[in-house]
Amino acid sequence: MFSPASLLSLSSLYVLLVLLSCFFGGVSSVPTKVGKGYRLISAEETSDGGFLGHLQVKQKNNIYGPDIPLLQLYVKHDTGDRLRVHITDAEKQRWEVPYNLLPREQPPALKQTIGRSRKNLLTVSELAGSELIFSFTADPFSFAVKRKSNGQTLFNSSSGGSDSFGEMVFKDQYLEISTQLPKDASLYGLGENTQPHGIKLYPNDPYTLYTTDVSAINLNTDLYGSHPVYMDLRNVGGEPFAHAVLLLNSNGMDVFYKGNSLTYKIIGGVFDFYFFSGPTPLDVVDQYTSFIGRPAPMPYWSLGFHQCRWGYHNLSVVEDVVENYRKAQIPLDVIWNDDDHMDGHKDFTLNPVNYPRSKLLAFLDKIHNRGMKYIVIIDPGIGVNSSYGVYQRGIANDVFIKYDGEPYLAQVWPGAVNFPDFLNPKTVAWWGDEIRRFHELVPVDGLWIDMNEASNFCSGKCTIPKGKQCPSGTGPGWICCLDCKNITKTRWDDPPYKINASGLQVPIGFKTIATSAVHYNGVLEYDAHSLYGFSQAIATHKALQGLEGKRPFILSRSTYVGSGKYAAHWTGDNKGTWEDLKYSITTVLNFGIFGVPMVGADICGFYPAPTEELCNRWIEVGAFYPFSRDHANYYSPRQELYQWKTVTKSAQNALGMRYKLLPYLYTLNYLAHKSGAPIARPLFFSFPAYKECYGLSTQFLLGSSLMVSPVLEQGKTSVKALFPPGSWYNLFDMTQTIVSKGQYFMLDAPLHVVNVHLYQNTILPMQQGGMISKEARMTPFTLIVTFPAGASEAQAKGNLYLDDDELPEMKLGNGYSTYVDLYATLKQGSVKIWSEVQEGKFALDKGWKIEKITVLGLSGSVDTSGLEINGSPVANGASNIELSSMKQMHLQDVEDGVGKKKSLMVELSGLNLYVGKNFDMSMKMGVQG
Repeated sequence: MFSPASLLSLSSLYVLLVLLSCFFGGVSSVPTKVGKGYRLISAEETSDGGFLGHLQVKQKNNIYGPDIPLLQLYVKHDTGDRLRVHITDAEKQRWEVPYNLLPREQPPALKQTIGRSRKNLLTVSELAGSELIFSFTADPFSFAVKRKSNGQTLFNSSSGGSDSFGEMVFKDQYLEISTQLPKDASLYGLGENTQPHGIKLYPNDPYTLYTTDVSAINLNTDLYGSHPVYMDLRNVGGEPFAHAVLLLNSNGMDVFYKGNSLTYKIIGGVFDFYFFSGPTPLDVVDQYTSFIGRPAPMPYWSLGFHQCRWGYHNLSVVEDVVENYRKAQIPLDVIWNDDDHMDGHKDFTLNPVNYPRSKLLAFLDKIHNRGMKYIVIIDPGIGVNSSYGVYQRGIANDVFIKYDGEPYLAQVWPGAVNFPDFLNPKTVAWWGDEIRRFHELVPVDGLWIDMNEASNFCSGKCTIPKGKQCPSGTGPGWICCLDCKNITKTRWDDPPYKINASGLQVPIGFKTIATSAVHYNGVLEYDAHSLYGFSQAIATHKALQGLEGKRPFILSRSTYVGSGKYAAHWTGDNKGTWEDLKYSITTVLNFGIFGVPMVGADICGFYPAPTEELCNRWIEVGAFYPFSRDHANYYSPRQELYQWKTVTKSAQNALGMRYKLLPYLYTLNYLAHKSGAPIARPLFFSFPAYKECYGLSTQFLLGSSLMVSPVLEQGKTSVKALFPPGSWYNLFDMTQTIVSKGQYFMLDAPLHVVNVHLYQNTILPMQQGGMISKEARMTPFTLIVTFPAGASEAQAKGNLYLDDDELPEMKLGNGYSTYVDLYATLKQGSVKIWSEVQEGKFALDKGWKIEKITVLGLSGSVDTSGLEINGSPVANGASNIELSSMKQMHLQDVEDGVGKKKSLMVELSGLNLYVGKNFDMSMKMGVQG
């Protein structure tokens, strides 16, 4: 939904914000070196195999406040591939990300007195684990993390006399630490922001982490989420090594990446570093999500296509949209409402005139019977209204964030609001009860939690004005109409170090909750700010799971480390421009690294109106986002996919393929839940040794082997695409083949065509598609088997996961799921294809069958007399099985030196193989003519 910062680009806000920034305390220049660091004064081993030390400040100063004189250092190899380095005040408890929100081991309790120093303390010492080695220098204190296998330094906080950064600093409201980096390291992550240079972090671009309602159209700006983690990919002598570094800290921070160094400047909390050893990008995400929480299992229907708009003024408009999708023969699974369904923008209400309950329930019965779903928005701000039951119960249960002992007053869409405090257990229970009450009113299938950075149309301490209506009901609803005064009296509202908030160093309480406001147990908003959306997602997930025991679907705008365990994400308020189409790919890929694989951008752009050509190209990308939704703004013209004939055709083509790929996407959803593996991935995940793809941000993979190469520029009818070495097969026309030795190819891409290629050595399960996922998932299966073109020996594999997607857990062994490993080999003129099924009963009960197998890249014709299925020969004419073959065309680049390879596509149709039963099939190859 729109927000104040969404309406104007930051450039037009510049003067206002700079004036405000000066008024609130000014912009301070950052000294290169703030202090002289610390020295290690004691060290001991802990009973759990860790290392406990104490650090003493070397020379105090008052830049950004006084230094904390004594620190506690705790180091532990949590697992074979994860190392933790925790540094905090040795004498006083400091704010940390709550251990109940993100479960992890507690560091040792602070000691009241510091024991004697270890005698003969070594200048350098080490703590070795199975994969990573921690080493330190005592004076000035610095630490390094190395890879055991090759001695490579992954992190080194020693300034070593460098001009680019100084020694470690630890003050109450200013923490600083740096690491040296080799120049050839490729870094990814540190979000959420819109990165104009693509997925690789770009030296000297600003990276500020602080959850903010700033439209995604603004580049290099702290946006809705905070993910203080980066992946580092290095190529050492042709061998790739990846690792990741998480700084688990929820306070606002600037991260300065200079190419050969990276510096954190944080306004509170502790240093709580986690190092993940990799060494592959998939290993890194596996290790990371093992720690922060595995991605949530998503229901099958959520992988279908979604339609939303802010401005569906009444129910009849929504009904028309659903029917128009049917008439246009464009698949649609989920219809959404922004706040149009609400009574006066109030959460958990229905507008009695425009969305009368009886008619809405009849509509929901109709679409539910068809298999479609319905999702609505809820914002965290609860309207201050004495006749509003949700507010009354909130006050009675004391669930709101406080300021000066009273619920903190802000303004969002309903007007004056209070914000629930999701760190309070009573709030979590109250929120769950409100969701239960609303579900009894309207049986929604999921919830969309928006504006949860938290967004506020006002700043400071506000009161409801006397003698005037607020909001007035005329004019834009995002103009602050409360009586507000600035808050500058505390160091929380005006900290000594100014992070680069909103790209302009605005006050950190600007257009959000005042940072001196107080949560449950005295927790300051200053510390907990970036956790707001995360804590709301946890509470919402708990509520939905408790309703009917079904698998929840939640879409959240604001995210933090671990949000993927509870919610999906979309990239926020984007623009209907070619640039924004391009940026969306980078953001989607970043969230896969962050452990939030169910992610997408508003297709065709949120505002203003997209051109017809752009909408054509956007659905060709958006059909392959993990989360695929068209969404538009109240003030934009209608942009449902059926509004243009050309877009209808592109949507039928691209979404038609998506719906055939649903079993593959759902299996990727399962693998994401099991191991964190992103659904949409950068190419370097599958080709980490191929340096040319390290910065590639205009193409992406679904899973390990399905590559999307879309048109991202106006007026283009071809696309230059990079193909890593190997054979690639066009999924829309499998006779079209590309054999690459690692190069770019120019592909034809007329308006309705998107290039999607399947890599060699893969078995891809597909179905026949349909207008809705419920129907599509009951159609017969096809297996696509890909060998390297013309190979004499090869192998391929794939997998398939199927379950009852209403069950909250996504796992095997419950009687309602089936998992199939698929294998194929090409050897000595024979092709063998077989399956190994776990828990086959569920698939057998559903009656799922494999009807067709297509084998690509064969170097000879098929001898029909040599076909065997499950050990029995298949006689000619004795069954419904049909066998056909076609020559494959090879697209060769003009400068390509690859020889004239020949290959065949062979199809076996009329098969009757049960998905839930092991099968094996073999066929002999003849000599190619």
